[in-house]
Amino acid sequence: MQYDLIVLGGGPAGYLAAERAGHAGLSVLCIEKNSVGGVCLNEGCIPTKTLLYSAKLYDGARHGDKYGISAPALSIDHAKVVARKNKVVKLLVGGVKAALKQNGVTLAAGEGRIEGRNEEGFRVSVGGETHSAAKLLIATGSVPVVPPIPGLREAMERGFALTNREILALTDAPERLVVIGGGVIGLEMASYFNSIGSAVTVIEMLDHIAGENDVELTALLQKNYEKRGVRFLLGARVTEITEAGVRYEKEGEAVLVAADKVLLSIGRRANTAELGLERIGVALERGAIVTDAHMRTNVPGVYAAGDVNGKSMLAHTAYREAEVAVNDIMGVADEMRYRAVPAVVYTNPELASVGETEATAKRKGLDITAVKLPMRFSGRYLAENEGGDGVAKLIVERGTQRVIGMQALANYASEFISTAAVFVEAGMTLEQVRKIIFPHPTVGEIIREAAWQAE
Repeated sequence: MQYDLIVLGGGPAGYLAAERAGHAGLSVLCIEKNSVGGVCLNEGCIPTKTLLYSAKLYDGARHGDKYGISAPALSIDHAKVVARKNKVVKLLVGGVKAALKQNGVTLAAGEGRIEGRNEEGFRVSVGGETHSAAKLLIATGSVPVVPPIPGLREAMERGFALTNREILALTDAPERLVVIGGGVIGLEMASYFNSIGSAVTVIEMLDHIAGENDVELTALLQKNYEKRGVRFLLGARVTEITEAGVRYEKEGEAVLVAADKVLLSIGRRANTAELGLERIGVALERGAIVTDAHMRTNVPGVYAAGDVNGKSMLAHTAYREAEVAVNDIMGVADEMRYRAVPAVVYTNPELASVGETEATAKRKGLDITAVKLPMRFSGRYLAENEGGDGVAKLIVERGTQRVIGMQALANYASEFISTAAVFVEAGMTLEQVRKIIFPHPTVGEIIREAAWQAE
């Protein structure tokens, strides 16, 4: 079959690009080898948030005495939580399929492979058939990094070591869970299983958790979870996975941590293997597809969006990249900017960030003021967080007085960080931010308070 556009991958970048292109009148084929919605909808963003919300309700009820609430004989049924997660995922996958159909997109199940190029365009095979299109968008996402740790492959084969895909399917919570990696996935799963009663240990090679986030806030988040019983082993290198647990080295000492299950969450890499990219000469850099601000690759007519280009492995970034790619295909002027991409760790409390942190600003040689405020400056936060120790930071460029970043550790941080993202993207100054009217009382008012405190 001949199409205007073939999209390889049905995750956030792929399905949204296919939907937008179909709506614009292009004939589109979208190829997905697993399940429509990709990792985000099936094994990542949505399933984890479903679990974490159940845990948040459970935690709130368990500690309700601080708010005058008593909940005797309280329990949580992990199997029912997982069943609800499956229902939510099924509904959303169905919605994506319906949107694709409504916009005239042809959906093909199977593993797509680029066969080459001829006068009809780019040739892609799937399920024993070959299709052609003038334009090609690669949106095959990412896969978990599996390092050559002795015993890891064998542990994964027998179901002892899991990735985010397998752990979300568990119907029995492990008594002892060891998490390898203190990044977003590791922390969110540590948060959930700690809440429902598992003994959780997090092993991280760095001297801090949560990657590139503000280290002062990540230390505070770690302190919160240590109080809840999560054990953190920082500056530790995993050396072996045994039948009994995980062996690690720290400061020259080798230690074994017992486990019933092990979660591998040390990062993800672009999924570019065995796609046939070499047949049309698509350039890679450290395994990811090289793209410009219009999501074009080095091959005219070929685009890449989402995790596969390695720029920002977040679903919301993938959505925007997909729109930029389709706009370029349609001849609409547009370009991708990454200076105001929000990022959230959905722990309880949430850790959210956008733009520059103190550390990134320092590396870039920027002259900044970092305005730090306790979240207690927000009346709504104080009303809803007895004993809460949340913090917000506003990063301001001294010379221009522009807001160039924000970080917050607080409930609802995932919601109000988008407001800060608008300020960063628009290059707004403190004076302009101060004139914005925030609804009262909201947790997000902390942004306005910080803007005034910058005086």
